Amino acid sequence: METTYAFDLQGFPVGYILRVTLLLCIGTAPLTSAQVLSGIEPPRPEIDISQYIAALFPIPPDDSEELYETLLQLYASPLDLNTATPDDLAATFILSGQQLRAFFEYRAKAGALLSLYELQAIPELDIYTIRRLLPFVTVGTQIASIRDALKNPGQHFLMVRSGKLLERQKGFAAPDSNSSSTTRYQGAPLNAYLRYRNARSGAYSFGITLEKDAGEAIWQWNARRQIFGIDYSSFHAQILHRGRLKNLILGDFQMQAGQGMVTGAGFSLGKGSEVIRTVYRSTTGLKPYTSATEANFFRGIAATWGVSSSTDLTLFISKTRRDATQEPDSLHSTVTTSLPIIGYHRTPSEIEKHHILREENAGLHFIHRLPSQKGQIGLTALYTGYGSFIRKRDLPYNRYEFSGKQNLVAGLHGDYHWQNTHFFAETAISKSGGTGAIGGLIAGIGKNLDVSLMVRHYARHFHTFYGNSISEATRPINERGAYAGIRWSPARKWQCSAYFDYFRFPWLKYQVNKPSSGFDYFLHLLWKPSRRLNAYLLYHEKHKQANDPSAENGDPALIRSVKRTTMLNIDLEIPLKCAFRTRLQYGGLKNAHSKGSNGFTVVQDVTCHLSRLEISGRMAFFKTDDYDSRQYVYEKDMLYAFSIPAYYNTGTRHYLMLRYAITKQLKIWLRWSQTRYSDLEKISSGLNEINGNKRSEAKFQVMYQF
Repeated sequence: METTYAFDLQGFPVGYILRVTLLLCIGTAPLTSAQVLSGIEPPRPEIDISQYIAALFPIPPDDSEELYETLLQLYASPLDLNTATPDDLAATFILSGQQLRAFFEYRAKAGALLSLYELQAIPELDIYTIRRLLPFVTVGTQIASIRDALKNPGQHFLMVRSGKLLERQKGFAAPDSNSSSTTRYQGAPLNAYLRYRNARSGAYSFGITLEKDAGEAIWQWNARRQIFGIDYSSFHAQILHRGRLKNLILGDFQMQAGQGMVTGAGFSLGKGSEVIRTVYRSTTGLKPYTSATEANFFRGIAATWGVSSSTDLTLFISKTRRDATQEPDSLHSTVTTSLPIIGYHRTPSEIEKHHILREENAGLHFIHRLPSQKGQIGLTALYTGYGSFIRKRDLPYNRYEFSGKQNLVAGLHGDYHWQNTHFFAETAISKSGGTGAIGGLIAGIGKNLDVSLMVRHYARHFHTFYGNSISEATRPINERGAYAGIRWSPARKWQCSAYFDYFRFPWLKYQVNKPSSGFDYFLHLLWKPSRRLNAYLLYHEKHKQANDPSAENGDPALIRSVKRTTMLNIDLEIPLKCAFRTRLQYGGLKNAHSKGSNGFTVVQDVTCHLSRLEISGRMAFFKTDDYDSRQYVYEKDMLYAFSIPAYYNTGTRHYLMLRYAITKQLKIWLRWSQTRYSDLEKISSGLNEINGNKRSEAKFQVMYQF
């Protein structure tokens, strides 16, 4: 696509607008106009999702894998621009508030879009923004019957992936007679992954995901525990927009409503370089669950019914099994002390925990949208019941954690647009009486300045198991905080962003034996002189409190630790030929009783495109004082795969990946990676231990598109 001119066509007839759009394309891009007239859409690009996430979250959040999987689901199920809501498009983090308003004003006046090329006629949408949006959207001309949709799916593929570590880990070696430990992994060192998807955006979706980690048994069957052959299996069937029935899902699903205090799932996690839009969580409703992450999803039936043109009601029921650590108890037959979510079932102790806990959920969500896209108000409730009494270990910081077999949490959320300001809020209460609340605003001050403000409060006895609202801790509990973000674009090529977040924990935390507090701030400078070149410089600093290791026993003295990260990133692209990325990253951790731990890494990535072959590679050098100053850097991986290893000690990291299109329908990937340490004789510990100073991995993937 080439740059086109756009005019304010407010009030003109629809036909006139479309004719002007075509004339604009004809006058500036002959090929584009021909494609529009013939009904051909621009090719849907295959994007590097890791690169997309790295741009939003240069410093990886703790839940990077969940973030990746959520964005992957959006890529796998592109939004239909003719039926998408403001919350749907806002959840991509691509369009600003001003661009969202411009799009929906255009759609209201011009009617349904005929082609994605028509986006060029919307004044607020520049070519760079449109290119970023294309992988996640489509245009549906009409709501087809299920029979017709099945004949012409938007996605229909089968993908298989496998790989293994080339060096032998201790868990796969014969038991050592000199060691007291005889535990070993029960399965082969190969991992395996299969994904099948048949879907058409806005009509239906059907999918299966199977996965086995290295060390897990190839085949096991225990229907009572929901173990169906391979270690992890997921299935969903969904139909959409059948009259008043807007959404129906059987199988595995997630639910995103309000600011995520009751049910939170979706591409809206963490604090990053997108300092404005991350504070708001979009209500995207029910979504099929296709991830290989083995926790935090519902399994059952869910439906959304259109009560009226502006009001929807969602009901869902789930019966699933959870991994659990259980102990005998004098009052109860067993007590569950923890709910592991790592998803490994390789050793007898891990297998023993596999899906032994029954979990039942029942929920509802009611939402009413205000006229003219001004806002909405909604109510969410979720009941959760367990087959075993839940009680965490008797430690001071667990005093206000959930205890029992049943929980109920309900919340009220809403948002409202007034001129260039977007207000939002949600409040919730759990069965324990603990409350949570979050509220804020996003405002556009002119064309070049945006600000965001958000405050949050989560009581120490507020219990929400599927809530995922913004917080410093991994869960919204025992926290108060305030966030402010600002973004300034002084010129077309420059953008400055910053945020400051203060947080306080009113009760104890793990390894923090008294109430604590902290703050972090982030500075980001982006320079984008052209579509081919961009560079950014960032600085991030976080202050937190932890127990003083030098304090006497029983003394709850705290010390403050400071973690700093500085990064310079440069991207250069020669379209359809090569792309280069250079990154310099430095960071460290320091507290009052240490001289500090520091580390850095230098990374060079190269991607070359040939006719059918794409070659990607990396060379990286890293040096850190110890594991405390480890560096995380996103890596390009196969489609539907995610990689973000930790660089620590001193050494090099490199990988080479090939993607080859054998035919239009058949593609294969080959990937080899290796980390080599200069002064280590053993890598990792326990059953993951490797004798030697290198760790290598080979992976293979094949994808057939029907």
